[in-house]
Amino acid sequence: MTASPVVSIKNLRIALPKGAERPFAVDGVSLDLNPGKIVCVVGESGSGKSMCAHALMGLLPDTVSVTSGEIQFEGHDLLKLDDSGWRDLRGRRLAMIFQEPMTALNPLMRIGDQMAEMFEAHGLLTPKERRAKALALAREVGLPDPERIVRAYPHQLSGGQRQRVAIARALAPKPSVLLLDEPFGAVDAKIRQELREWLTTLHHEVNVTTIFVTHDQEEALEVADRIVVFSRGRLEQVGTPREVYEQPANETVARFIGVMNVLELEVRNGKARIGELEFPSHGLFEGQKLRIGFRPYAVQISSDLTQYRYHAILRRTYFLGVLLRVELQLPSGLIIRTRMTKEDYANHSLEDGHEVSFQIRQYRVLARETGSLPQETELLYQAPPSFGENI
Repeated sequence: MTASPVVSIKNLRIALPKGAERPFAVDGVSLDLNPGKIVCVVGESGSGKSMCAHALMGLLPDTVSVTSGEIQFEGHDLLKLDDSGWRDLRGRRLAMIFQEPMTALNPLMRIGDQMAEMFEAHGLLTPKERRAKALALAREVGLPDPERIVRAYPHQLSGGQRQRVAIARALAPKPSVLLLDEPFGAVDAKIRQELREWLTTLHHEVNVTTIFVTHDQEEALEVADRIVVFSRGRLEQVGTPREVYEQPANETVARFIGVMNVLELEVRNGKARIGELEFPSHGLFEGQKLRIGFRPYAVQISSDLTQYRYHAILRRTYFLGVLLRVELQLPSGLIIRTRMTKEDYANHSLEDGHEVSFQIRQYRVLARETGSLPQETELLYQAPPSFGENI
């Protein structure tokens, strides 16, 4: 039996001021959030992801207005709550963390006192129990030397430590929903990675429904149970990380989640062509245009020039850690991007400036705007032409 959603958003529309680029910041969004999940809400800047999250928290700016819809939470329509109702929910049942943790912390109060203050505000525990629980929380969120941390002031902690403290304070009254709005944007890449791993572990321990707003697709793919993709105020797709990456609902999702090569082809002599590359025409007629997209992993490379049909120069290799990003330049000047492991790169004896052969294993025909995408097309292996074949 499927559990009831902890939050249910129905046909939400939030209007922007007159003269804005588009009429709605959020345009007819409906979404159910199930309990105990990490839901990552992603999209480019201005896509509506943060506006939707702020509507959930009752923090919409005065410059916008809700014109329709409802947000149901624990029997309340959050859009109809008065100030006292919001104070109660935000204090205990709904918790929010912003990008900069210092906005949630009192710079003049010790960390332990700030944690204990959350229990006091809700009439929880005795003063002695609050201090003990504050220390326990510092340990629970993985802060180093917690006895020292609870005696410290916010400015004495690193950015990553302050963010852990802010999240610990938010979790103190055991909220039903924790909303994180770009929570790791103010820390460096190493700390960001550590915080992502820590958040995933912490989430499974406390089992709180977590809404994680981010523009970082890699972050979403790593931590989410479900991903919600926004674009221009609309909800484009909801699915598991694997679903939105491997089965994108439309081109907007395909291009935002992960890297994609996009080519615009023209049908000539029964084939869709660009430069040296040719693909099936997919029923289009002579002169018609066809757009396709394929992931970097769909490109296979070999230093053996007799291995694959097409040839290119390995233009440049970018080191990404475990993977390498490789740019291929065809004789026509067309650039194709692929990725491979360091081991595969070494095994093929690849080097920048050298000629390679390659093939594209699979691709998608792309639709304009938000039209649905067909399944990927598999291309059969094609050996290179034998000597003299094209003379």
